[in-house]
Amino acid sequence: MRRPPAARGPATAAPTCAGALPGRRAVSPRSGRSTWLLLAAAVLYNAWILEFLLPTGLDARHSYVSELFAADQRLHVLFGGIEIVTALLVAAGAIPRVPPGGGRVPADRWATGGRWALVAFAASSVGDVLLPMRCAPSVNRACEAVNPWHTGTSALAHAALFASMALLIVASRAQGGRWPLIRRWGPWVLGAALVTALATVGPLFGRPGWHGVPQRAHLVLVGVWLALLAAALRGRPHHR
Repeated sequence: MRRPPAARGPATAAPTCAGALPGRRAVSPRSGRSTWLLLAAAVLYNAWILEFLLPTGLDARHSYVSELFAADQRLHVLFGGIEIVTALLVAAGAIPRVPPGGGRVPADRWATGGRWALVAFAASSVGDVLLPMRCAPSVNRACEAVNPWHTGTSALAHAALFASMALLIVASRAQGGRWPLIRRWGPWVLGAALVTALATVGPLFGRPGWHGVPQRAHLVLVGVWLALLAAALRGRPHHR
């Protein structure tokens, strides 16, 4: 006589997979890809260091990095191309993905907003290249220091960048410490990035000189931020 099948307990739902940044529950293959994309972007975002190896004719102390891909510069295709590739890497690594079931907790909303802000930052960076400075004002006194279109795209890029930082830091705190690197170091990186960005505006008010130093420090900090996000993807998440 056959025994009746043993009663089964309630099914245990499989944990949802992480998309990429704060607000997800586990690490998925897509998260791994996003990690490497953001790490590559962190490195390429500081490709300005090539100016010390290539004959750019610009003084890093007194020039904007965007002068490297100004329309009249000999290496504008190289540096502009690097900028576009970097932006595409950032967008590909940051674009939100809806987890199975589509559910979201409040922290996910902050994280999703931060990720879309990072995509907007990438899009504005592409705009920087498509609407470049006409010439390099640090070496050409006749060149305008403020190109309205280029200055506009740069302002949008900074606004989106700082928005992404703020939103993702809030998301990491709402997660109760599940993303300790962002929670611990994010506010410091955000504060330092704001200070260095403000220190670059001298030429916009007719006071050029030495603005290249804080701007390059700012770019390093953005690279650190992207690396922090990449590290958050590789961290071991905790299930609820």
